[in-house]
Amino acid sequence: MSTDDDVGALGAQDVLRLSTEVVASYVMNNSVSAAALPDLIRSIHTSLNALSHPEVVTAPAEKQKPAVPISRSINDDYIVCLEDGKRLKMLKRYLRSKFNLSPDEYRRKWGLPPDYPMVAPAYATRRSEFAKQIGLGRGVRRAATGAAKPKAARK
Repeated sequence: MSTDDDVGALGAQDVLRLSTEVVASYVMNNSVSAAALPDLIRSIHTSLNALSHPEVVTAPAEKQKPAVPISRSINDDYIVCLEDGKRLKMLKRYLRSKFNLSPDEYRRKWGLPPDYPMVAPAYATRRSEFAKQIGLGRGVRRAATGAAKPKAARK
């Protein structure tokens, strides 16, 4: 079944036996057309065969380098994504949709401080000024003539 060089690997007969058991179990619990059965058998056999002969472990990949130096990634009008070098006003949504990273994961990956911005500074300032102009964050204002009377409760 196995040689001294191949300790732990399954032999061809073992893979065939396991494939048969898995296919039989699957077919008993799921409806499979006759036309799909050969593909199912082939797929399971290939998967088990691959598991029985693991690939040689390669050296860990080199640490990814940022697209631009971290010190040059924050500009007043844009933030540069360290993953691909794209200039953006808002980084959070781009990271999630393109790289499936949250801001915290992104900061950890690149060794950035917790206060590293996800929005261009000038854009954040403009949005803040606009919010103040329209009165956000001040609470509800009462009319100049006096406090509005509450509506009578329904009976």
